Amino acid sequence: MRGGHDLGGRQGFGPVNPEPESEEPIFHDEWERRVFALTMATGMLGQWNIDQSRHARERQHPVAYLEQSYYENWLAGTEKLLIETGLISEGELRSGAATEKCGKELRIPDAEAARKILTSGGPAAREIENPPRFAAGNEVIVKRRHTLRHTRAPDYAQGCRGLVREHHGAHIFPDANCDGEPVAHHLYSVEFPSRELWGGGAEPFDVLIDLWEPYLTLVDGNGE
Repeated sequence: MRGGHDLGGRQGFGPVNPEPESEEPIFHDEWERRVFALTMATGMLGQWNIDQSRHARERQHPVAYLEQSYYENWLAGTEKLLIETGLISEGELRSGAATEKCGKELRIPDAEAARKILTSGGPAAREIENPPRFAAGNEVIVKRRHTLRHTRAPDYAQGCRGLVREHHGAHIFPDANCDGEPVAHHLYSVEFPSRELWGGGAEPFDVLIDLWEPYLTLVDGNGE
């Protein structure tokens, strides 16, 4: 999905000047801590998955996405999912008060279960019958995927050639998972020269991107 979130390689936004992690606080303000907690708590209700959560943030107007901070975008996505799944109404969101029950069977973990969920995570690796189509050393092209849906194929890499460096096994495919279909496909690390991604004026270095099999096609004459 080409939205405000997919900024890699776009011109006009200036250099990235990240804060060193050793100097950056986990939360810059108390409200960020509360938004993080709200997002985690509502996600544990079992009404959406991580890719649906990401897609909810991406579906904002690009201007809104760019104007807002990181946790403001998290909050916007959580509010959207709460309304779309019927857990709250727009009126309740505006008033800040619950006026009726949502009428759904919810998975509400206790403190011990919540602690286990947060510390163990949700592994996305899966066993599938289909063998991998690509192997280390294969030259591949990232397909151009003009979609309004969620995807983890960055726009700046689409149409570019790279070399498969590693096969990571099969993992849940985000493009389908955002529609509630947890199918799995093979996942690869693909290496790209910087100038393949951003043109001849880029500083020369290599970039590794993890890409799912449906994003890729084998270059002709390379063993297919």
